[in-house]
Amino acid sequence: MAFLYEEIDVLRKHELTATLPKYIGENLNPRFELRPYQIAAFENFITHFESKKRPRPLQVLFHMATGSGKTLIMAGLMLYLYAQGYRNFLFFVNLSNIVEKTKENFLNAASTKYLFADSIMLNGEQVPVKSVENFQYADQNAINICFATIQGLHTDIWMAKENAMSLEDFESQKVVLLSDEAHHLNVDTKKKKTAAEEDDHISWENTVQAIFGRNCENLLLEFTATCDLANPRIKAEYEPKIVFDYPLSKFYNDKYSKDIVTFRSDATIMERALMAVVISQYRMKVFQDNRRSVKPVILFKAAKIAESKEFMADFIDRVKKLTGAEIKEVCAKANNEVMAQALAYFEENHIPFDTLATEIRDDFSEEHCVSVNDDKDAVSNQILLNSLEDADNPYRAIFEVKKLDEGWDVLNLFDIVRLYETRQSGSKKLSPSTIAEAQLIGRGARYCPFRLDDEQPKFQRKYDDDTKSSLRILETLYYHCQNDHRYVTELKGALREIGLDKDKVVQRDYILKDSFKEEKLYKEGKIFLNRRDKKKRDDVRNLTPTIRDDIYRYEAVTGQTGLDDVMKETNSAADAKVKTTVKRLTVKEIAADNYAVVHKALLKQPFFKFKTISKYFPNINTIREFITSEEYLGGVKIEIKSREENPSSQTLYNALYYVLEKIATSLSTIEDAYYGTKEFYAEDIRHVFKNKSVNYTDPHDGGIGISQNAPSVKKDWKIDLSAEDWFAYTDNFGTSEEKAFVAYFKDYVEDLRKIYNKVFLVRNERVFHLYSFEDGERFEPDYVLFLQKDKTDGYEQIQIFIEPKGNGLLDKDAWKEEFLLQLEEKAKAVKIYADDNKYRICGFHFFNQEHRMKEFDAEFAALAGK
Repeated sequence: MAFLYEEIDVLRKHELTATLPKYIGENLNPRFELRPYQIAAFENFITHFESKKRPRPLQVLFHMATGSGKTLIMAGLMLYLYAQGYRNFLFFVNLSNIVEKTKENFLNAASTKYLFADSIMLNGEQVPVKSVENFQYADQNAINICFATIQGLHTDIWMAKENAMSLEDFESQKVVLLSDEAHHLNVDTKKKKTAAEEDDHISWENTVQAIFGRNCENLLLEFTATCDLANPRIKAEYEPKIVFDYPLSKFYNDKYSKDIVTFRSDATIMERALMAVVISQYRMKVFQDNRRSVKPVILFKAAKIAESKEFMADFIDRVKKLTGAEIKEVCAKANNEVMAQALAYFEENHIPFDTLATEIRDDFSEEHCVSVNDDKDAVSNQILLNSLEDADNPYRAIFEVKKLDEGWDVLNLFDIVRLYETRQSGSKKLSPSTIAEAQLIGRGARYCPFRLDDEQPKFQRKYDDDTKSSLRILETLYYHCQNDHRYVTELKGALREIGLDKDKVVQRDYILKDSFKEEKLYKEGKIFLNRRDKKKRDDVRNLTPTIRDDIYRYEAVTGQTGLDDVMKETNSAADAKVKTTVKRLTVKEIAADNYAVVHKALLKQPFFKFKTISKYFPNINTIREFITSEEYLGGVKIEIKSREENPSSQTLYNALYYVLEKIATSLSTIEDAYYGTKEFYAEDIRHVFKNKSVNYTDPHDGGIGISQNAPSVKKDWKIDLSAEDWFAYTDNFGTSEEKAFVAYFKDYVEDLRKIYNKVFLVRNERVFHLYSFEDGERFEPDYVLFLQKDKTDGYEQIQIFIEPKGNGLLDKDAWKEEFLLQLEEKAKAVKIYADDNKYRICGFHFFNQEHRMKEFDAEFAALAGK
């Protein structure tokens, strides 16, 4: 049986899923820009909810990694479901401290983690968010939220008391139940019960089910990162209910978490703690140097409350008396790369150890330390811990045992120090404590968002492609533990068990050859790159190529059916054969034959009112021009799959409505328009191209991350590049298409050398980028070829940008190829003062073995004088 999300993935493949309503993003806090996977989560739910076949009442599970924004998904679903007529929302979880944190997120507009926009506007009306004790007198014009623990809800339902929830509250009105950390609901499902336990059906799980079943329109939306799908009972229960799956491994691989590094040391526990403090101070200074106000926090993790309390007292006392000499002595015991970076930084910035000691005594003094082990302080502490990133939050050090295993929402945790050295795992099975430590690491790995320029992603790691960068410290969580390889092996096993398989991440080193670095081209040569500038709104005369040139696919209902004999042990199925036709049309072509159907679909999208689009495209004179001009909608390509040889008006309308909704969503997010300058400015080659270390996840089959000389690489492409003097780096770890191009280029080297004195092919491992002339889209060509011909008064240099491209991206990235082909005519090298050399900038067609070799061969033959 397939999981529910897998069935929806099939619909997404055919572009049959719902699209995200614009009002959801508009009514969420703009601080939290929606990520692609969050948008997909909304679309999955809406697709399922709006299906005529959905169960009633409806129960679904969002199985999403810690830190992936489950609470933001909840807020967005509240907005969507309010628009569908729901008013009452029951939020419940197992721990009271999580309830208090969630109240802050949903109700306190002054909180930095408040989830909604300042003013919620739905269906043209302002909608308040209210906290209620029950739904008897709920406001029908508000989002009413009742907050409860599972235990409190159980007590209220089965032991009647004044103003408490009762089953009668759910008889006559539909309710949305929101269950956070939902794995706690499965205490009954996951175990095989005795006869006595079967009789005791009034349990937490049954309490929720009793409420859920009271109304066929009720919804139970569950959220967890740890659904135990290895348990066959749980798996059978949730296969038809997991509406979205985003495991920790994907969350990490998509770069939405910090990187994770173990900092092993055989120093004493106190020395280990002081090493973490020094690293934390170094990290804070790097943030400050880049004008980012981030206060890094350290978590000190003890095994027992008494030990945590004792260590906290010792730590405060040690910090109070800390000297520069002690810091120097402790740092000398940490013989590793990150401590070497920190010490080099302090030396370069003239920060002596005595000054560093003074800073640490202030920043980690008693008033900046907090213990969270006491139950009576759990609620107040949870709110403080939920705002650790705030400028007025004083804490740098957190001391705990296991109060933060669930529900802790912190982004600026960068160091976890393990305050014990015991190992509990046996030879065959990981201990629960090691798994709990791995889960804490996963929680602490939430990414601390920042960007250093407006082109960087804010919520993702930025330096995986340069692992030696000093800025990696800003997106790495260090786990400080004993220097015990057996323990680290166990920890890695636990991390794999929770979905963080770091063993699949490999580092590859791009190393410039010494021979290339000795070349005059490297020492004195230039590479010419353009810049991006804002367009004046009056200069906007087209849809951006990334929107206009995409191919939009629409699949009409085909009538496909199938018969399965479920009583027979067979995987065969009798599917009825349906003949379908794929028709590719532009909007201009559809309008030429049936303008009315295009105009009708356009009018259904409020964004495309003339008053609105003229703000985005002031050079548009009429709606007809917007529809028919190839610079606007006229050039948009739609691929329609249906049973009709020529799509009917209704099919065309449905396809147009689907496509225009997607385009409206894309356009509504655009704030400024840009263009790439035609002036290309000189940059020193020696400053652009350097040695670089890059992380790849699970490289295989001769593809990206695999050496060009590896056994798995196709024989015709296999090259020992360290021995080839025309390739600047010692190796190439690019895609299969890139390896094919490098092998292709090798055959031209000798012909090129008959014409040019210098021939060098250099891979661009994200060290430079260009901007398209039309809309300033950023583009990083995979290779640049430098050809240099000596003259009596200098030299003539050609730099050619080359992009190998797989079949699947030829259409989507067509704008990149168009831009490359514009370079020779439009790109102008801005020469530096007193430079008598001649420079030429150009680009070639994509290198693609199936569809571009005729054009590419002709370009290379001309270059080689053939």
